[in-house]
Amino acid sequence: MNALLNFLQPYHVFIIPMIVLLLARIIKFTIFYLRHGHNFKYTLSHGMTYGHMPSVHSALMISMVTSVGYFSDLNSGAFAIALVMTILIIDDATRLRVYMGEHSRYINMITDKINAAEKDYPRLKERMGHKPMEALAGGILGFVLTVILINIL
Repeated sequence: MNALLNFLQPYHVFIIPMIVLLLARIIKFTIFYLRHGHNFKYTLSHGMTYGHMPSVHSALMISMVTSVGYFSDLNSGAFAIALVMTILIIDDATRLRVYMGEHSRYINMITDKINAAEKDYPRLKERMGHKPMEALAGGILGFVLTVILINIL
């Protein structure tokens, strides 16, 4: 086991965020499942889409920036790039996709008003982005899991 961990050590900066991604998805699935009446089929179709608690994007990106900062140093170019990408992706998740959801809501209202056939104009998903609290929860989750994994590995 130690030989495997030593072999993988140069890749921890990549492996840890991927583990965090998997764990965050499992946690998100579980929370959605519990909040929506233990309906597995509904959770599969609606719970693993954009939005909801916690933000997997935020968890992944905070994990990445934390890993890069830990393994490559806070003064490295890699950390600067990781930080900028993290800001962009979390901003996209909390602002741009919310804005797109508003557009979808208005388009759905228009198609309802004109009685458009749903087979010709399927309903658009209105919940795409994250509320700030979902992004914050994902970021905290990503940071905590990363610190735990750094100490374990």
